[in-house]
Amino acid sequence: MNVLFLTLVKIDTLQQRGIYHDLMREFSRHGHHLYIVSPSERREKVKTSIKTEENTRFLNVKTLNIQKTNFIEKGISTLTIEKLFLRAVKKYFSDVKFDLIIYSTPPITFTNLIKYIKKRDHAKTYLLLKDIFPQNAVDMQLMSDKGVLYKYFRNKEKELYTISDKIGCMSKANVDFVLDHNSYISEDKTEINPNSIEIQLFKELSHEEKSKIKAKYNIPVDKMIFIYGGNLGKPQGIDFLIETLDAKKNDTKVFFIVVGSGTEYGKIKSWMDINQPENVLFLSALPKKEYDQLVQACDVGLIFLHKDFKIPNYPSRLLSYLEFKMPVLAATDNNTDIGSDIVANGCGFAVESGNIGEMIKAVDQLAEMDNTIFEEMRQKSFTFLERDFQVSGSYEKIIESIS
Repeated sequence: MNVLFLTLVKIDTLQQRGIYHDLMREFSRHGHHLYIVSPSERREKVKTSIKTEENTRFLNVKTLNIQKTNFIEKGISTLTIEKLFLRAVKKYFSDVKFDLIIYSTPPITFTNLIKYIKKRDHAKTYLLLKDIFPQNAVDMQLMSDKGVLYKYFRNKEKELYTISDKIGCMSKANVDFVLDHNSYISEDKTEINPNSIEIQLFKELSHEEKSKIKAKYNIPVDKMIFIYGGNLGKPQGIDFLIETLDAKKNDTKVFFIVVGSGTEYGKIKSWMDINQPENVLFLSALPKKEYDQLVQACDVGLIFLHKDFKIPNYPSRLLSYLEFKMPVLAATDNNTDIGSDIVANGCGFAVESGNIGEMIKAVDQLAEMDNTIFEEMRQKSFTFLERDFQVSGSYEKIIESIS
């Protein structure tokens, strides 16, 4: 098949790892011809470009900044990106008849582009629902559900769901949310198609190798190491992350690593500068290879979500923790099922974001856990990944949905 994939994640090769890179590589392996359209953001200072890698063509379209930028520029970019993508697709792929269009949220504003290709080529359409907008902006008080902007984006969201032949949701809670809030969608239009990866069988690091990595970052070798890696924005509930670090800053049994970037980066740095805790390491975003090495030297993966979310987020960072056989501690809102999934699969703990008493208790339980029980939890993490999050399963669901 000729497969068109639209995403906001910059992709210019399939040699890298990531949930979209891995999925497209799976399509490539099965012999499909891929046409991947993604942005080259303004900060990169490069023009629209196209390149080929085996059976895949990458079209990187020059856009405004849309990731990790202020809300105003993000909003303008969200409104303008569809026209830029449509113009580029017409220019560079005018001779291609597409059989399947796959697209992920964000954004929800690709509707006219998808309609155009769907009508022209009679293509099947598959939505990978990774973000429920504009409700997430309402939850974060970035938008009022009474305003004109909300109504505009809500109509776009409905339109996107309507033109999608199938909607792949990250979890059962996501399926339920979509159906509960969009009565016009039939149940058979939705399915669970979670974040997924091509599992790498990493050679586990020896004690000496872990010690070498810890020495590089001045991380102690005799404490349980908790790591939070990823976006540091308002949706991640950074205030509660800081509250957790503050509550445990004098605990000599544990050590925390926070690595990432985002709009709340300065808030954490300010707390670090004022408190100068001896058991916290704060790093800006690392290259993936370096980050993966650092994660392998740690013991427990942390997930934080803002307590006010009504939409059921399911952060993909869970997968990297599971891949390295790490127990997970999640502090989330009450609407997501990522925490209950972690507990049900025996690979960690979940607490309500904002409940510092429960968070302290969970940290202490992990820090004082018997080695045998901790090792069982590690193995259950990897079993959870193997069963539920393999990219081959995501590929098969998409193919079955259009058969």
